[in-house]
Parts: sequence; C-alpha cells; structure tokens
Amino acid sequence: MISWFESSLGYDWAFFLATIIDILVIALPLMLAVAMIIYADRKIWAAMALRRGPNVVGPFGLLQSFADGLKVFLQETIVPAAANRTLFLLAPIITFTVALIVWAVVPFGVGVVLADINVGLLYVLAASSLGVYGIILSGWASNSKYPFYSALRAAAQMVSYEVAIGFILISVVLWTGSFNLSAIVMAQKSHVWFFNGYILNPLMFPMAVMFFISSLAETQRAPFDLTEAESELVAGYQTEYSSMSFALFWLGEYANVLLMCALNATLFWGGWLPPVDWAPLYYVPGIIWLFAKILFFFFLFSWVKATVPRYRYDQLMRLGWKVFLPVSLFWVFLVSGYLMLTRVGVSS
Repeated sequence: MISWFESSLGYDWAFFLATIIDILVIALPLMLAVAMIIYADRKIWAAMALRRGPNVVGPFGLLQSFADGLKVFLQETIVPAAANRTLFLLAPIITFTVALIVWAVVPFGVGVVLADINVGLLYVLAASSLGVYGIILSGWASNSKYPFYSALRAAAQMVSYEVAIGFILISVVLWTGSFNLSAIVMAQKSHVWFFNGYILNPLMFPMAVMFFISSLAETQRAPFDLTEAESELVAGYQTEYSSMSFALFWLGEYANVLLMCALNATLFWGGWLPPVDWAPLYYVPGIIWLFAKILFFFFLFSWVKATVPRYRYDQLMRLGWKVFLPVSLFWVFLVSGYLMLTRVGVSS
C-alpha cells in the first residue's frame, strides 16, 4: 500500500496514510464485532436459561446493540460535583484505547498484521497491563467509596493474574524460541502428528487451560466478576458513570474479551492455521480460521458466565497466588528442562 501512494505523496506521507488506513481496517470492524458479540452474549445466556433474549429490534433482534448504543449516546453525561472532572472523563478513554492498541500486533494471516514486531508478546503484556490505570482512575476520580473499593479489587485481581499469565507466556516463548506472534503461530504447524496447535502436547495443553482461566480473571468475567458484584458494590467502578463514558467502559470490556479470545487462539491453538495440517483446509483463508477460533472461545466465555457461580474474593486471590502462580512457575522449569534434554544438540 505504501508503494501505491508513494509515487504521488512521497514516502513519509505514503507511510502515514497507509498506516492510518491499516488502523481503520482493524478498528472499525472491531467496533462492529463488539456490538454483535454483545448481542451474541445475551443470546447465549438466554438460550442457556431457556429464554428468548433480544428479539424485537431488527430481524432476530440483531440491531439491539445499536439501539442500546443510540440510547446511551443521547443520554446526558453526569459528572459528580465532588469528582475530579479531568480524571473522571479520562478513565474510560484510557480503558477503551488500551483495548484497541493491543490489536496492532495480532496476526490475522501470513503477513497480515499491522505491526509484525519481534517483541510482539512483550508489547501485548505491556499494553494490556495499562488497562488497570483506567479502572483505578475511574474509582478514585468518582470520589465515592463503592467505586473506589471496586477499583482496588480490580487492580489487585488484574495484577495477580498478570503474574501467572507472564509465567505461562514464558513457557510459550521457551517452546517456540520467539516473541513474535507470527513465529509463535508457525511453530504450532503440524506440532503433534498432523494437528496444528498444542491440543496433544502434554506440556503446553495445561498452560492453555490455565491461560484461558486467567483470561476470564484478567477481563473480570464471571466467575471472577468481583469488581462489579451487584450485591456488594452496586455497579463497581462504573457506578458514577453514565452516557458515553459508561459505554466506553462497556465497549472496552468486550474488546478486551475479544482480544483474550484472539490470544488464546494465537498462542495455543494455531492462530490462522486450520485445526488439522491437511492441504485442502489451507484453501480456506487463514483469517476465517482465526475468526472461527475466536468465536469458539467467546462461546466458552459466555458459557462459563451463564453456568458458573461467582467466586468469593478470597477464593479468587487464592487461586491466583497459591495455585496458578506456583504451578506456572514450576511449569517454566519443567518446559525448560525438557527442552534442555531434547534440544541439547541444536546449538552445537
């Protein structure tokens, strides 16, 4: 695309324009996807509770999310009198922006990635960890005890499970030998027998399960949605928010859920590769396989929310610090030891 614009605009402007177009090609469909997965989420919950779910606005209720978006857009943005106005309005913007910037390094196919950087996994960890600032600022700037207590809960929860996620990702990096997400996907091609991904790998499959559970906690989804436990904290750190500021938190949460689904698919389940290393399956575009895996993991997210009761906060923290942290740390030694035994002759 840069070469197409370069003849008329010069390299600098061509690079800038091509980058903006690439960003919009990712961001705009992502916004549409967020609206539709909110609808899908509600439909899945309804089906599991033997209800109909959204079925009035548009055919089969497909326009319900857009109607909800229009409703919050037309509402008044109310800022509490005692709140820090600047930080109060900045917090949802941070949450929403951080949810988008991580997608820059997610590969949708061979060479189909906005920024194919060698430290893509480190970028994901660094950018996603910034989301805690939006939540902390929202709770503190609201000048209300319930949002502040919820923000502290959220910060402790996210930090706790980011530690375990970090050790899980170390195992992935050791196994693949790269921080580049495209290289991590290609390392899973025909990994065991003719399967793409780690489904039959006894060392990596437990890490995939732990990463999925940690994804639920990192995005504050049930059964780890303690940050907005209705019986205790009203609506959590979002209690004082209304109109589009509340909608940005909502959109950011679902964009993060989609991101975690994409990372589950990319890191452990072959990314854009088909499930089986069989030549005819490669005629299907890789982006279709990736989207199918993202939708599968999103169904699992919704299934868990519809069926699993909420944890107590002490259970949540015990799982993170006393189970996932020591197990993931032990697994780093296990994976590195196995690789030392089996790849001893690679460097010599």
